[in-house]
Parts: sequence; C-alpha cells; structure tokens
Amino acid sequence: MPIFLVGIIRLLVVFVRFEFRVSQKVLEKFSNNEPFVVSFWHGELLLQPFLFEKYASKKKVWVFTSKHFDGEISSNVISYFGINVLRGSSSKGGTRVLYHAVKKIENNEYVAITPDGPRGPYHSIADGVVFLAQKTNVPVVVLRTFFSNAWELKSWDKLKIPKPFSKVVCVIKEPFMLESMELEEAKAYLKEKMEEDVCDF
Repeated sequence: MPIFLVGIIRLLVVFVRFEFRVSQKVLEKFSNNEPFVVSFWHGELLLQPFLFEKYASKKKVWVFTSKHFDGEISSNVISYFGINVLRGSSSKGGTRVLYHAVKKIENNEYVAITPDGPRGPYHSIADGVVFLAQKTNVPVVVLRTFFSNAWELKSWDKLKIPKPFSKVVCVIKEPFMLESMELEEAKAYLKEKMEEDVCDF
C-alpha cells in the first residue's frame, strides 16, 4: 500500500502544473538553519511530501502522524520521501510526542503539524502548533496548497486529489510569532492566517 501511494504521488507530480509562491524569509531561515513550525491543513497533505522533498531535502524535518491505522499508512509514505515521523495524537501519546518535538526544534530541526489532525473537526485549531511555537519561541510558517481542479473525498478532512493536467499553487507564507498571545488568541490568529489566502488562478 505505501509503495502504491508513493507511486500515485509521483505520477500526480508529473501530470499537474505547479506554481510556487515561497516567502523569501522562509528561504533565508532554511539557509541559516533557523527552525520554525510548519502548519498545514490535513486535507491538503497529499502533496506535502513532494514539497518537503523540494525545499527541505537537506534538512531534518519531522511530521506528526497519529497512532491510528491511517497514521501508520501516512508514516510509511512520508518515510519514502526522507521525512522523519513523530507518532502520537491528542488522545494517545500526544503530550509525550509534543515534548519530543520541542527537543527536535531546540536541535535546529523542523517540525510540521496539522492543527486539525488527526481526526478533526475540519479546519479546527488544536493546541499543538501554538504549544510548540510558544515553548520554543520560534515562528510559525503556514503552508497552503490550492487546486484549480480536484477530486474531494467524503472524509472529515475533505482530502483533495488534483486531477491530471490541473494547476496546483503552493504557498509558503511569511513566518509569524505567537509568543506574546494567550492560547485562544493565538489559535484564532493562526486560523486567520491559515484561511486568509484564496487562490483565484
């Protein structure tokens, strides 16, 4: 199954047109080995391994996946792209894995997390991104993926699969800090940042 999914991702990359809109500040942070927390929606995760492979192949990157069966599949797929996995969820192993992530960031490594994963609700904001950013005093970088034409699964995250020959716009946004905010204020600000972009192609 993982090899099959990796093959699908590789094929999708060949048969869609990409446009990348990447913050110069993010590229500078990569160049200077300055860590940050990456935040992206669960429903846009399909092509994330390709993006990490493109922009962070020489960096130590960790991605959160759940301990559920679907998390096992995701972990195996992600690993094929040279990305490391942190296993845990809000209901099982969550606190422990967050502190593991803190250690990774303190070691100048990069951590990516879906604030609405692993079980939703859709486009909700759990505490994880805010906890990591405030605990380590590093910025958050929002990663969005927009599709001109895509299938949308009837799953809680509305996972999108781009159709062949469609256009995919990948946006890696300006870093921002959350360190001076209360939890609920920070979560609301993060949600605003994650939803403010609309791509009209």
